[in-house]
Amino acid sequence: MNEFLAAVRFLTVVPVPGRGGMREEDLAGSVPCFPLVGLLLGGIAAAVAWAAALYAPPMLAAVAIIVTLMALSGCLHLDGLSDTADGLLSSRAPDRMLEIMKDSHVGAMGVIAIVGIVLVKFAALASVAPGLLWRTALLMPLAGRCAIVVHMALLPYVRPSGLGKVFCRRRARWSAAWAGAVFLAVAWGVLSWRGIAVAAASLAVAAVFAVYLWRKIGGTTGDTFGAVCELAETVPAIVMALGPIAAGGEP
Repeated sequence: MNEFLAAVRFLTVVPVPGRGGMREEDLAGSVPCFPLVGLLLGGIAAAVAWAAALYAPPMLAAVAIIVTLMALSGCLHLDGLSDTADGLLSSRAPDRMLEIMKDSHVGAMGVIAIVGIVLVKFAALASVAPGLLWRTALLMPLAGRCAIVVHMALLPYVRPSGLGKVFCRRRARWSAAWAGAVFLAVAWGVLSWRGIAVAAASLAVAAVFAVYLWRKIGGTTGDTFGAVCELAETVPAIVMALGPIAAGGEP
């Protein structure tokens, strides 16, 4: 239970009573709980999406989902995306990239990355059929948190210290397999074969980004956890928005 509370404390701003999950050992053991936190956030986002689809036009519904996910995470992952973009797109040596990523100031690339990802989410969610919107919202945060676990399994932590290093103390291969299984099961449950396509695309994006990070900086950091979360979280919305086009009409 403490491991789950630690994952909730780390990944969200949801208030957790008491001091459960605050030890370093709890954080280190919380990685298998990341998909469960993704499901928790997805359930809240799905409820918002269901209500918004009933009472609001598509654009307002899309905004409601995006704002809900940002609020629940405290924009933690967007901050990681911003820092990652500033570092990786600076065309510097790997060590200098890591220094830039650690800088608290936001550069032009970071701003562009935040604006870009939010615009893509908005455009994609506004294009999803209303009847499928809550399913899409359910899978988005699950995809992001599972992608973090995949990166913990695939990549070494490149900084000598930092909160992210606690999670990478144990290589999370079994946790990654568990995360993938949870993602596939939930995706199948709500969308059948289309859900499998969503899960496969999200995990593929996480894997490709892992290769990119390996080539650029030789591993992962806490900031890149946020970046891959945001990238993978966007994939379900894109796949669901493109679904009717690929099928030649409405789903």
